[in-house]
Amino acid sequence: MAKNSAAPASNDVPSEGTTLNGAPIPGGKGRATPSRAEQEAARKRPLVPDTKEAKARQRAELQTQREKARVGMAAGDPKYLPARDQGAQRKFVRDYVDGGWHLGEAVMPAMVVVILATFIPLRDVQFYSFVALWIFIFFVIGDMVLTSIMVKRAVKAKFGADKIEKGLGWYAAMRTVQMRFLRLPKPQVKRGQRPV
Repeated sequence: MAKNSAAPASNDVPSEGTTLNGAPIPGGKGRATPSRAEQEAARKRPLVPDTKEAKARQRAELQTQREKARVGMAAGDPKYLPARDQGAQRKFVRDYVDGGWHLGEAVMPAMVVVILATFIPLRDVQFYSFVALWIFIFFVIGDMVLTSIMVKRAVKAKFGADKIEKGLGWYAAMRTVQMRFLRLPKPQVKRGQRPV
């Protein structure tokens, strides 16, 4: 198969501005061809822009997302709740616990009082403050067990005995130990108000 040499190929046409035997050929590009390393360096860009503005904008967006999630979780919005707090039964348990008074809410203040009592140089005061704390903790444990039993009964009455989620009693007991203003999601009912 012989090639026809009558028609030159498109890459055989001289570029503008090049010279042939010292005489300039019109239509050359007027500059030297860049080397391969120069071409690769010109094409290189970072995959992720790391400018200060981009980083600051990303930090600000992340901060607003976190704040929105924190507010949503505190308000009890199901979209922002972690898996352990989601569901109608968990909401019912939270409202049930938040509607009552519990001894567990006073554990932290009682411990602070005992710590302060240890600074009093009287042995009897120190000893009896620890004894009183342990007695109080036993009452708190009793309140937790009682609340757990009552919550399970209330959930059975509301949702049916065959549809109860596991761990509701423990969930209720752990919520009773937290001080009301530290609970997350925040309480949605007032004290004395029971969920229906």
